Amino acid sequence: MTPDPDLVVGDDGRARCFWGGGSPDYRAYHDDEWGRPVRGDDALFERLCLEAFQSGLSWITILRKRPAFRAAFAGFEIAKVAAFGAADADRLMADAGIVRNRMKVDAALHNARVAADLPVGLSELLWSFAPASRPRPATRADVPAITPESTALAKNLKKRGFKFVGPTTAYALMQATGMVDDHVAGCFVLPA
Repeated sequence: MTPDPDLVVGDDGRARCFWGGGSPDYRAYHDDEWGRPVRGDDALFERLCLEAFQSGLSWITILRKRPAFRAAFAGFEIAKVAAFGAADADRLMADAGIVRNRMKVDAALHNARVAADLPVGLSELLWSFAPASRPRPATRADVPAITPESTALAKNLKKRGFKFVGPTTAYALMQATGMVDDHVAGCFVLPA
C-alpha cells in the first residue's frame, strides 16, 4: 500500500497532517494548538504578532522562539505592549531570543496601539471574519493560501491601521486559531 502523502503516521500510530510529524515542536503544536479555537484579545494579539514575525521564515523558528517572544513582549498583553516606547523597541532589537527585524518589531508595537483603541475587542473583530463551517480539505492541495475571508480580514485590518497583515498572514492566523479547520481528512485531530 502506498503511503498517503498528505498524512504522516507517528510512532504513536496516529495519522497527522503531513507537516505535523517532523519534529517534537511541530508535533505538539499540531496536536494541541493548531486549528483549535483561540479567543481573547491578548491571545489573538500574540498569534497575530507571531504570524507576522513568521513572514519569510519557517514556523519552527517562531515556535522555538515563542517563550522568548512572550518574555520580550510582556506576555503579549495589548495594554502593556501599546505602552512600549522607543527604548523598548531598541531593547527588542537587541534581544537575540526573538526575530530582530525592525519593521516587524515596529509593526507589533504599532498594532498593539491600534488593537488597544478598537471600539470592539480584537477577538470580536477577528472572529467576525471566520467563514461558515466547511468540510476539512481532502488533501494538502485543497488547503488554500488565501481566501475571500482572509482577503477581507486583511483589508479591514489595514483600513484600521494594522501593519504586516496581508491576506496570506490573515489566513495563517485563521488556520492557527481555529477560525478554519484545515487539518486534512484522515488526521486524528478531531474538529473543534
